[in-house]
Amino acid sequence: RFAANTPILEQTNQILHILFLFLPFLWAMGILPPLDALCLWGMEQLLEFGLGGSPMSSNAKLLVMFLISAGTAIASYFIPSTLGVILFMTGFGFILSLNLSEIGFAFKHTMISHLASSKSKNMHRGLRMQFGWREFIFYVTVLTFALTEASLLHQLAGFSSFSTASPQAIVSYVLIMLLTIMWILREIQRVYLFGVFRNPFYPKDVRTVTVFMEKQRRLMKVGVVRRILLTLVSPFAMIAFLSLDRSLQNLHSVSVCIGFTRIFRMVWQNTENALLDIVVVSIAQMLVLNPDLWWNRCLDTGIRLLLVGVLRDRLLQFVSKLQFAVAILLTSWTEKKQRRKSTATLITLNVVFFPILLTFISVSALLSSPLLPLFTLPVFLIGFPRPIRSWPGPVGAAACVCSDTVYYQQMVPSLAVALQSALAAGSLGLSLPGSHYLCRFQDKLMWILVLEKGFTYCGVNIKGLELQETSCHAAEAHRVDEIFEMAFEHQEHTKILSPNHHFGHILTPCTVLPVRLYSDARNVLSGIIDSHENLKHLKDDFIKVLVWMLVQYCYNKSKTREGPGSADKNKKGSFPEDQHSSAVEKSQPLREEDSFSVDTIEDWTDDSDIFDLEPRGRMKDRREPGQLRTTPKVHLAIPGSVETQSHYVPQEMSPEDKLYRAVVLGLPAVDKGKQQEVSPQVEFSCSYSELLSIPEEWRTAPVPSSKVNEMRQRFPEEWYRFILSQLDFFHLKEKPSNLLEDLMKDKALKDLYIHGVLSCCFGLFGLDNTVPAPSHVFRAYTGGIPWSVGLDWLTGKPELFQLALKAFRYTFKLMVDKASLGPVENFKELVSCLEEYESDWYIGLVSDLEWQQAVLQEKPYLFSLGHDPNMGIYTGRVLTLQELLVQVGKLNEEAIRGQWANLSWELLYATNDDEERYSIQAHPVLLRNLTVQAAEPPLGYPVYSSELLHLPLF
Repeated sequence: RFAANTPILEQTNQILHILFLFLPFLWAMGILPPLDALCLWGMEQLLEFGLGGSPMSSNAKLLVMFLISAGTAIASYFIPSTLGVILFMTGFGFILSLNLSEIGFAFKHTMISHLASSKSKNMHRGLRMQFGWREFIFYVTVLTFALTEASLLHQLAGFSSFSTASPQAIVSYVLIMLLTIMWILREIQRVYLFGVFRNPFYPKDVRTVTVFMEKQRRLMKVGVVRRILLTLVSPFAMIAFLSLDRSLQNLHSVSVCIGFTRIFRMVWQNTENALLDIVVVSIAQMLVLNPDLWWNRCLDTGIRLLLVGVLRDRLLQFVSKLQFAVAILLTSWTEKKQRRKSTATLITLNVVFFPILLTFISVSALLSSPLLPLFTLPVFLIGFPRPIRSWPGPVGAAACVCSDTVYYQQMVPSLAVALQSALAAGSLGLSLPGSHYLCRFQDKLMWILVLEKGFTYCGVNIKGLELQETSCHAAEAHRVDEIFEMAFEHQEHTKILSPNHHFGHILTPCTVLPVRLYSDARNVLSGIIDSHENLKHLKDDFIKVLVWMLVQYCYNKSKTREGPGSADKNKKGSFPEDQHSSAVEKSQPLREEDSFSVDTIEDWTDDSDIFDLEPRGRMKDRREPGQLRTTPKVHLAIPGSVETQSHYVPQEMSPEDKLYRAVVLGLPAVDKGKQQEVSPQVEFSCSYSELLSIPEEWRTAPVPSSKVNEMRQRFPEEWYRFILSQLDFFHLKEKPSNLLEDLMKDKALKDLYIHGVLSCCFGLFGLDNTVPAPSHVFRAYTGGIPWSVGLDWLTGKPELFQLALKAFRYTFKLMVDKASLGPVENFKELVSCLEEYESDWYIGLVSDLEWQQAVLQEKPYLFSLGHDPNMGIYTGRVLTLQELLVQVGKLNEEAIRGQWANLSWELLYATNDDEERYSIQAHPVLLRNLTVQAAEPPLGYPVYSSELLHLPLF
């Protein structure tokens, strides 16, 4: 009955009845916002346009900042004096524009450090780490000057009305000049003026860092000037304008409290937009001086600035959405991949119903909601309003981690430093919360989103997209490369004011940034790895590299010991750290007949039992108990016969000998209960030789004596002596003057290294002397050698196996370098090459954990060997750490938001597999439209997402 007597309520009731009919349809189309998104969007809009704040990077920060900002506006209403209101608004506007989360973290860290230790130096160190006294003094100084300026100007000249000769009008002229100068200084640093014409002041040669940085020095000076004008001059000029405004005399006015609280904060929070709004209001006041007009009579300056700010934002959104819609329409016909049978019909409908399309765009701009191209077709809907941060969950949590992630982890710190300078100088254009940037270098794509911004800081999130592997991703990346190459590398831009051939594309190139990262080069090794000449020298080089590596290993291990002896100082080469060693006799020299050979068949006689374990002639020569051999005796049985135990089995035959016999016959059996391997004790002629002695367990390889003699002949003795001559033994307190000569003359020490080298060769190459095939070299490099007796023994010594594998990889890299750069001239050059491999290179496989660690540790060079089974070729991959130029372009924000809305719509009809693949948490960006201004498959999924990076801008 009450509603029947109220016409307004009756009309509202009728409108809602009609609206409710369409709610199910709007919900099915994904236009109605979820409750959480609607609340976050509302708080964000009120914070930005009603209270002068900035969108925040998390929901918690948004809520806290919204409540504090609203409380500040309410508190200003109850202040009794105009001077108090100005000081309160100026002070809190400055404080709330700072990076309060980082300041709070710095304060918390300082308090924890102070409570943990009473020493003041610890407290000061913690403060400098997070916030710093320099920043604290700077902020206090700026706040003091701002409060002083506002109070003095308001007291001295704050009661005069606005006129062409008033103090406020004079300040307006200054603000107009500042806006013009800063706008010119910003545009002059970008590669394109207004995105249309090539900047004649921008460096033309941007292929090398040194040349580019040399030519960009003038632009860097321009950036410094602009930074000073933006950070210090413009805020104080705007405070002067606001302090002189007569509207502040109206105390206890809601419009004054809201309008001026907003603009006093926006002066610091978003200086560029605040300067533009004040200039627009100033020009309007100069043009419209009639006090009877509605603009001057009903609105105070604060509300005018609020309305201008909202209109500015919505107008920019309207232009961006209109550009996006036109690009979708045009490219749906001009691009063959997007042209469908229904394209002509859809374009015709859009032209006929263009007023409706324009209405959709206008409503979308007013609501600040994305414009949704349905399935990337030229069919447009209005997406539901949502906050700028387009994904739920904390920043940095949404990424599909893979092997490519480590490269982005390495480069992001350097990229953040470069971004900091570019954002502060203005070379990336007007950067606001919600701005998107795309960085490109070789096969890497980085997507940057500005999440929040305030006085002298900017919060960004950097995502690394997956490297292009599929054909569609490669095609999209090719278009991105084409745009950047046209802007930065093509020589036709030597013409003055040459046009941008990709004008209207959602990607507009801005500048290049020097970033420290890895460049990736891949070479086909055909003619190197399959060269018979190279492979023939591979074993000899491997022996040299292995000798150098063993000597270095033992020498580095000796640095932990003070002298050559252990508890008993004698000339026996026992290892002091080997507690299991006992007094054993001197080993007898290896005998040729102890080796395994086919010649052992000749020792069988006619009256011998064919089932004997050994020929009787041999059993007479059996060694005495207590004598230690290097290899067990092995003899062939008749093929096809069954071996049995007999009374001829000698008691001294160890289980290991029996096992070796079985293994040689091809049965890879392992005796779990075998006895501890025992190696003979060695007597050194030099007491210091035990410092370089290889571990005892590395001397027990089952190699025949004939191979030992052969290795003794192949052993590079001159190389061995040269390596020993390079040792200094500085860690020894007392050492004889002829120490190195004594070490070189010690034959026992040399025999140990001969046996150690032979053991590794036996494990990697076997006992034959044939030239290894390329496939065997690749398997040895990757550690995938087929099973053998020697490899089984070698893998049982993990430390030695890793040394041998490392030595082989160094040898392969040496072979590649010799084939590419020429042979090694002398031993000194070879040692220098190996030392460089050790200090500056990681030579291994991309799949190794050590590879990722080397990337994060920023090893200067990385090398890996690969094989393409389809093409049958071997490839070498080299990563080189250097400072290179990364190309940066700005993306159309509406295209990104529109595709997010499209993704949300597609999820309504996705299967379980599709939903898992296109999950917002797992895939926070689908950069469609990047190829042809309209819809294309995504550039890639993010494999890395940084935490919120707070970049200082001053």
